[in-house]
Amino acid sequence: MERYAVFIDGGYFKKVLKHFGEPRVSYINLSEIVAQGEERLRTYYYDCSPFMSQCPTEEERARKSNFDRFKFALERQPRFQVRLGRLAKRLTETGFDFEQKMVDTLLSIDLVKLSVEKSIRRAVIFAGDSDYVPAIEIAKNEGVIVQLYYSRAAGIHEQMLAACDERFIIDADLIEKIKFQDK
Repeated sequence: MERYAVFIDGGYFKKVLKHFGEPRVSYINLSEIVAQGEERLRTYYYDCSPFMSQCPTEEERARKSNFDRFKFALERQPRFQVRLGRLAKRLTETGFDFEQKMVDTLLSIDLVKLSVEKSIRRAVIFAGDSDYVPAIEIAKNEGVIVQLYYSRAAGIHEQMLAACDERFIIDADLIEKIKFQDK
Protein backbone atom coordinates (compact mmCIF):
# COMPACT_ATOMS: atom_id res chain seq x y z
CA MET A 1 0.00 0.00 0.00
CA GLU A 2 1.16 3.52 -0.77
CA ARG A 3 1.87 5.78 2.19
CA TYR A 4 1.51 9.49 2.65
CA ALA A 5 2.54 12.01 5.29
CA VAL A 6 0.90 15.26 6.34
CA PHE A 7 3.03 18.33 7.06
CA ILE A 8 1.27 21.19 8.88
CA ASP A 9 2.89 24.57 9.43
CA GLY A 10 1.03 25.41 12.66
CA GLY A 11 1.52 29.17 12.37
CA TYR A 12 0.07 29.14 8.87
CA PHE A 13 -2.83 26.88 9.78
CA LYS A 14 -3.72 29.12 12.73
CA LYS A 15 -3.93 32.05 10.28
CA VAL A 16 -6.24 29.97 8.09
CA LEU A 17 -8.48 29.14 11.05
CA LYS A 18 -8.76 32.83 12.01
CA HIS A 19 -10.60 33.42 8.73
CA PHE A 20 -13.18 30.81 9.80
CA GLY A 21 -13.73 32.19 13.32
CA GLU A 22 -10.95 30.13 14.99
CA PRO A 23 -12.90 26.88 15.41
CA ARG A 24 -11.46 24.00 17.40
CA VAL A 25 -10.52 21.34 14.88
CA SER A 26 -9.54 17.69 14.87
CA TYR A 27 -6.15 17.21 13.28
CA ILE A 28 -6.70 13.46 13.12
CA ASN A 29 -9.86 14.06 11.06
CA LEU A 30 -7.93 16.46 8.85
CA SER A 31 -5.24 13.83 8.33
CA GLU A 32 -7.82 11.17 7.44
CA ILE A 33 -9.77 13.39 5.04
CA VAL A 34 -6.70 13.78 2.84
CA ALA A 35 -5.96 10.02 2.94
CA GLN A 36 -7.32 9.11 -0.51
CA GLY A 37 -7.37 5.45 0.56
CA GLU A 38 -3.69 5.38 1.46
CA GLU A 39 -1.97 4.54 4.71
CA ARG A 40 -0.82 7.56 6.72
CA LEU A 41 2.76 7.23 7.83
CA ARG A 42 2.52 10.20 10.18
CA THR A 43 1.22 13.72 10.61
CA TYR A 44 3.88 16.27 11.47
CA TYR A 45 2.85 19.51 13.16
CA TYR A 46 5.40 22.34 13.27
CA ASP A 47 5.11 25.35 15.56
CA CYS A 48 6.77 27.34 18.35
CA SER A 49 5.89 27.61 22.01
CA PRO A 50 4.48 31.02 22.93
CA PHE A 51 6.85 33.68 24.21
CA MET A 52 7.57 33.69 27.92
CA SER A 53 9.40 36.66 29.45
CA GLN A 54 11.84 36.18 32.32
CA CYS A 55 9.08 37.26 34.69
CA PRO A 56 6.03 35.84 32.87
CA THR A 57 2.71 37.63 33.08
CA GLU A 58 -0.49 35.74 33.83
CA GLU A 59 -1.41 36.07 30.14
CA GLU A 60 1.93 34.56 29.06
CA ARG A 61 1.50 31.70 31.52
CA ALA A 62 -2.04 31.04 30.30
CA ARG A 63 -0.95 31.04 26.63
CA LYS A 64 1.92 28.66 27.43
CA SER A 65 -0.33 26.38 29.44
CA ASN A 66 -2.92 26.26 26.63
CA PHE A 67 -0.20 25.54 24.07
CA ASP A 68 1.27 22.75 26.23
CA ARG A 69 -2.17 21.11 26.56
CA PHE A 70 -2.68 21.39 22.78
CA LYS A 71 0.78 19.93 22.09
CA PHE A 72 0.24 17.08 24.56
CA ALA A 73 -3.15 16.25 23.00
CA LEU A 74 -1.63 16.18 19.49
CA GLU A 75 1.24 13.96 20.59
CA ARG A 76 -1.24 11.46 22.02
CA GLN A 77 -2.93 11.05 18.62
CA PRO A 78 -1.86 7.97 16.66
CA ARG A 79 1.02 8.64 14.27
CA PHE A 80 1.44 12.29 15.20
CA GLN A 81 4.68 14.11 15.83
CA VAL A 82 5.09 17.69 17.00
CA ARG A 83 8.28 19.51 16.07
CA LEU A 84 9.04 22.82 17.74
CA GLY A 85 11.12 25.70 16.51
CA ARG A 86 11.67 28.79 18.60
CA LEU A 87 10.40 32.36 18.68
CA ALA A 88 12.85 35.19 18.07
CA LYS A 89 12.01 38.64 19.36
CA ARG A 90 12.80 41.41 16.88
CA LEU A 91 12.56 45.16 17.03
CA THR A 92 10.11 46.83 14.64
CA GLU A 93 9.18 50.46 14.01
CA THR A 94 6.21 50.10 16.38
CA GLY A 95 7.86 48.03 19.11
CA PHE A 96 8.60 44.32 19.20
CA ASP A 97 7.37 41.42 17.12
CA PHE A 98 8.04 37.70 17.19
CA GLU A 99 9.23 35.56 14.33
CA GLN A 100 9.27 31.77 14.10
CA LYS A 101 12.70 30.25 13.63
CA MET A 102 13.57 26.70 12.46
CA VAL A 103 9.97 25.71 11.65
CA ASP A 104 10.54 25.91 7.88
CA THR A 105 13.83 24.06 8.22
CA LEU A 106 12.36 21.25 10.32
CA LEU A 107 9.47 20.71 7.88
CA SER A 108 11.85 20.80 4.90
CA ILE A 109 14.24 18.29 6.47
CA ASP A 110 11.43 15.85 7.27
CA LEU A 111 9.96 16.16 3.76
CA VAL A 112 13.33 15.56 2.07
CA LYS A 113 14.30 12.71 4.41
CA LEU A 114 11.03 10.80 3.95
CA SER A 115 11.16 11.36 0.20
CA VAL A 116 14.76 10.26 -0.29
CA GLU A 117 14.24 7.20 1.93
CA LYS A 118 11.13 6.29 -0.14
CA SER A 119 9.06 6.21 3.06
CA ILE A 120 6.21 8.11 1.37
CA ARG A 121 4.75 8.39 -2.12
CA ARG A 122 2.65 11.47 -1.37
CA ALA A 123 3.20 14.56 0.79
CA VAL A 124 0.25 16.69 1.91
CA ILE A 125 1.39 20.16 2.96
CA PHE A 126 -0.57 22.87 4.78
CA ALA A 127 1.64 25.94 4.33
CA GLY A 128 2.08 29.11 2.33
CA ASP A 129 5.75 30.03 2.59
CA SER A 130 8.06 29.83 -0.43
CA ASP A 131 10.92 28.70 1.86
CA TYR A 132 9.57 25.17 1.35
CA VAL A 133 10.03 25.23 -2.44
CA PRO A 134 13.56 23.70 -2.54
CA ALA A 135 12.43 20.78 -0.33
CA ILE A 136 9.32 20.32 -2.49
CA GLU A 137 11.47 20.18 -5.62
CA ILE A 138 13.67 17.46 -4.07
CA ALA A 139 10.59 15.47 -3.01
CA LYS A 140 9.17 15.70 -6.53
CA ASN A 141 12.51 14.62 -8.03
CA GLU A 142 12.32 11.55 -5.77
CA GLY A 143 8.91 10.64 -7.22
CA VAL A 144 6.74 12.00 -4.41
CA ILE A 145 3.45 13.66 -5.36
CA VAL A 146 3.22 16.93 -3.43
CA GLN A 147 -0.24 18.24 -2.62
CA LEU A 148 -0.72 21.72 -1.22
CA TYR A 149 -3.68 22.82 0.90
CA TYR A 150 -3.80 26.59 1.16
CA SER A 151 -5.87 29.70 1.73
CA ARG A 152 -5.48 32.95 -0.21
CA ALA A 153 -6.87 34.78 2.83
CA ALA A 154 -4.03 33.46 5.02
CA GLY A 155 -1.45 34.13 2.31
CA ILE A 156 0.15 31.93 -0.28
CA HIS A 157 3.32 32.54 -2.22
CA GLU A 158 2.99 32.10 -5.97
CA GLN A 159 6.21 30.04 -6.08
CA MET A 160 4.65 27.64 -3.60
CA LEU A 161 1.60 27.23 -5.83
CA ALA A 162 3.78 26.63 -8.87
CA ALA A 163 6.06 24.13 -7.11
CA CYS A 164 3.37 21.69 -5.94
CA ASP A 165 1.84 18.96 -8.11
CA GLU A 166 -1.73 19.46 -6.91
CA ARG A 167 -3.43 22.32 -5.11
CA PHE A 168 -6.53 22.40 -2.91
CA ILE A 169 -8.16 25.47 -1.39
CA ILE A 170 -9.03 25.22 2.28
CA ASP A 171 -12.70 26.15 2.23
CA ALA A 172 -15.63 26.28 4.65
CA ASP A 173 -16.64 22.73 3.68
CA LEU A 174 -13.28 21.30 4.74
CA ILE A 175 -13.28 23.30 7.98
CA GLU A 176 -16.80 22.08 8.77
CA LYS A 177 -15.68 18.45 8.32
CA ILE A 178 -12.80 18.80 10.79
CA LYS A 179 -14.50 20.92 13.46
CA PHE A 180 -15.04 19.42 16.87
CA GLN A 181 -18.76 19.03 17.31
CA ASP A 182 -20.17 20.45 20.55
CA LYS A 183 -22.07 17.81 22.49
